[in-house]
Amino acid sequence: MTQTNFTDKQIKVAIVSNGNYHSRGIAHKLFTTLRDDDDFYLTKRYPDVVISIGGDGMLLSAFHMYERSLDNIRFVGIHTGHLGFYTDYRDFEVDTLLENLRSDKGEKISYPILSVKTTLSDGRILTSRALNEATIKRLEKTMVADVIVNDIKFESFRGDGLSVSTPTGSTAYNKSLGGAVLHPTIEALQLTEIASLNNRVFRTLGSPLIVPKHETIEVIPRRLGTYVITIDNKTYKHRDVVKIEFEIDRKKIHFLGSENHTSFWERVRDAFIGELDDEI
Repeated sequence: MTQTNFTDKQIKVAIVSNGNYHSRGIAHKLFTTLRDDDDFYLTKRYPDVVISIGGDGMLLSAFHMYERSLDNIRFVGIHTGHLGFYTDYRDFEVDTLLENLRSDKGEKISYPILSVKTTLSDGRILTSRALNEATIKRLEKTMVADVIVNDIKFESFRGDGLSVSTPTGSTAYNKSLGGAVLHPTIEALQLTEIASLNNRVFRTLGSPLIVPKHETIEVIPRRLGTYVITIDNKTYKHRDVVKIEFEIDRKKIHFLGSENHTSFWERVRDAFIGELDDEI
């Protein structure tokens, strides 16, 4: 029978899953097991722990689903598809996750996230948070924009667009743009160019730029038009963007702390290098 009365001793758990058949099967197993366990209370509202079942895309969706309550939530991912950078448990390790949840003492691993503020020509100000990165591109033609770093005009950019990533997001789109991989204990932003124009007329730095916590990156478009702004796996179109500001958010994302939480460098190695051959 489904629990209806919550007690302070119970851990409130939310389960979110993608539409994959295998993921739904694991979600059902977790639901039926936790439903009948007096140590847990299943709820979508104000959970203590969010279990994401799928891949990195599903965890990004779970993050945005609960981004207004980050202070009180810890996330944990179960990987059921392709390589999952944010997922600590494989699909065959559900019982291990259950054991770790039962012995949980509130440990957490925390990573910085990105604050994004977009100002539009009609006066609206839109605020967002990103776990991986945010990008801005001009839809019609080449994007021309001033880049302001900590109130100093740094460069005038011409090209397809710009990406600003978190340390954990440094291994995602940022890496494909030639950006550096940053350990998440380094609370910093990383600005990378998307197909910049560099010649004797137009000149940009042409290299990734790492900006520390408490400093801000501003991008001020110099041409009217439609701009495409992405926040992780979400895409928005806006007319006539006045400016977009990036900084490390005051909140962080918290993951369930256990021996299964793979270290950052192990994740990077497993994702991009694979098994190492000890023989030279």
